[in-house]
Amino acid sequence: MTFTFSAYSGLLLPFFLQGVVVSVVLLTRGRRHGTASDGWLALLLLLHTVRLAQWMLGFGGWYDAHNALSTFMFYFPFGNSLAIGPTLYFYFRSLTNQEFRFGRREMLHFLPALLYLGWRAVAFGVDVGWTHGVRGIPFPYHFGTKGLLAAMQEGVSFWVEALGYVSVAWYAWLTLREYQQYRRYINDYFSDTEQIRFIWLRNLLVAMLLGVSVTFLFSVVNVSVMQLNYYQAWYEFLATGILIYFLSIAGLLTHDRLAAPLHFRLATVATESLPAHVSSGLLPRQQPETLLASEQAISATSSRPLVAHDAEHASVVLFAEPATEVLPAAPIAPPNEATDPELARWAVRLTDLMATDQPYLAPNLTLPELATRLGTNTSVLSRVINTGFNQNFNDYVNEYRVCEAERRLRDPRFQHYTLLAVALESGFNSKSTFNRVFKKLRGSTPSEVAAGLNS
Repeated sequence: MTFTFSAYSGLLLPFFLQGVVVSVVLLTRGRRHGTASDGWLALLLLLHTVRLAQWMLGFGGWYDAHNALSTFMFYFPFGNSLAIGPTLYFYFRSLTNQEFRFGRREMLHFLPALLYLGWRAVAFGVDVGWTHGVRGIPFPYHFGTKGLLAAMQEGVSFWVEALGYVSVAWYAWLTLREYQQYRRYINDYFSDTEQIRFIWLRNLLVAMLLGVSVTFLFSVVNVSVMQLNYYQAWYEFLATGILIYFLSIAGLLTHDRLAAPLHFRLATVATESLPAHVSSGLLPRQQPETLLASEQAISATSSRPLVAHDAEHASVVLFAEPATEVLPAAPIAPPNEATDPELARWAVRLTDLMATDQPYLAPNLTLPELATRLGTNTSVLSRVINTGFNQNFNDYVNEYRVCEAERRLRDPRFQHYTLLAVALESGFNSKSTFNRVFKKLRGSTPSEVAAGLNS
């Protein structure tokens, strides 16, 4: 098989090989672990790799071979930008929701790309199969290697490419918008988001937009400024090769199995698998007297924070009885009953649970797990935390962890502990999470806080 190595074909070849190899790795990994997101990323990678192959093979001499290789170059659908946008979007959907299934409704997103592939198939069938193969009529163009419909494809390809720019921009914006909603979702459901934040996904979206912008710029110059020759247009495909390299690294570094399942959907609320009367955000109302008596009985028999209502200021005041072990104080006081009596009572129960059972010490604590321990559902608990404490679940739990870490840093018994040991003992999963959360909630690093506490 003919392939001419040159500076132009040789520089594109490593990107092509990397795209093919990594795509196979992703497909194999996805099949082994049942992760659909690997399959979508493999498809996204292959779409760019195939596009790059056209210029690599062109500079490798296939257009000038004047045989079946040249015919292949004219009829193979190297560029299908209409499929890139939907593939990126469904990669995001499958990555953030393990229950996502691709069905007929989702197939409509690929209808324009399928129509274009259908046109290419018709052109191949008529020119190569019927006109040349059955009727024996020689190809009329490019030294007898290109048929009539293939010559017409140049005009069609222009409009397909133009629509492709619009498609990629639209789906990138749609994915970025839903990514912002996803960030809110994980902060409302998970206390440790380090593994599922997918910061690189945002970078991938930016890289995709930059890649499309470069391609669009070359097209504008080619149409309105000057017609670019093959050597000038080559740099556009070099940019595609760099994008392939980035996609490959992102794919290989992505965790194929997550510690906690993700079920992000648009407008996700904390109502998963709940009865109709619960999904509205309310439990069957209990008698206030029953709740108050229960809380008073609990407070009277345990050494933990108690709650008293200051009639003058109509606020909740927290104080504690002597205990055998000093527990971190509640970071934020519950709301007063004048605002919402039922919400305030649930907030009191939550504060009591956090102070006594210390569920925040479990690194992978989630909203459903805490709701189960509290004896309620995720809808009520989410409302209590968001409205009652004016925080999302992630910040609420991590505030307790930071308080616990500060207590340990202040306690002489833990002076010999490293910062990593303190982080793990306080419920953090890693030192990177420990540093990030401390910086966010305290405005300084743990080492700076430790130095301040010990000074």
